Amino acid sequence: MSARSKSKAGLPPDRRMRHDRHFVDELAQRMGEGIGQMVRITAITANQDQPRSSLGDLDDLESSIEAHGVLEPLLIRPLGGGRYGLISGERRFHAAMAVGLAEVPCIELRVDDRQALEIALIENLQRKDLSAFEEADGYRTLIAKYNYTHEQVAQAVGRSRVTVTETLRLLQIPDSIRDLCRHADITAKGILLEIAKASDLETMARLIREIVENRLDRAAIRQRRAQLDHLGTQNDAPPSAHVRRPYLLRFRNPDKTFSLSLSFRTETEPEPHQVIEALREVIREIEASLADTERRTH
Repeated sequence: MSARSKSKAGLPPDRRMRHDRHFVDELAQRMGEGIGQMVRITAITANQDQPRSSLGDLDDLESSIEAHGVLEPLLIRPLGGGRYGLISGERRFHAAMAVGLAEVPCIELRVDDRQALEIALIENLQRKDLSAFEEADGYRTLIAKYNYTHEQVAQAVGRSRVTVTETLRLLQIPDSIRDLCRHADITAKGILLEIAKASDLETMARLIREIVENRLDRAAIRQRRAQLDHLGTQNDAPPSAHVRRPYLLRFRNPDKTFSLSLSFRTETEPEPHQVIEALREVIREIEASLADTERRTH
């Protein structure tokens, strides 16, 4: 074992904290410069809203930390009683724990739950550390838990509203299709969006198969999706895609002045709270669109 690991210090004495300048500068402008310090690792609690769903393989990171320490500080916030909540740096935090560090370099920021999630998303997006589905889940948390509009999410993470709305569309892809994408090593957001736009699960599954077999690019996928949506799929979908057709909810106003239908691409009938949240999402999107129109006309 190296001398580094025996000392169990979070940072070698001849090194200073370093960090991504543009990211920290942005935080300083928004909420004031953070305080750099060494913090006991046992005093830090992981972030429940962490957008990452998987930490991935930590072996290389653990080896690096054991040899050189944690060179890029974690972002934390005070919780009271000498404890801190982790804002970002989840992989570094768990790798440091795995090699037995007693303390780690941190930058302390005084932010609330919503700001903490914003910062975690920003850092991971700038590092390109999130999958497209993890990015979508992070946006959904801001919307469902903190009542953000699509426009507010876009402003928070430095994306366009169209990008946010499109990314959220990936959540329409059910787990069975996500599994097919994962096995086919399909991770590019543009291709996943084309799959999400397919009319039903059978078409999604067939697209995935043809992407792999024919090495289709996005333009070819878009064209093929349009063909399949027009023709429909009967018995050509692979066995793994044989799941229920989308659940359809219909509503007609008593005076017949309007009607509404919602299609849920889930394998089971949605729960009432899922229907209510879907309706709220429709309302939020309409409100955001109206707000955009009003801003352009004034």
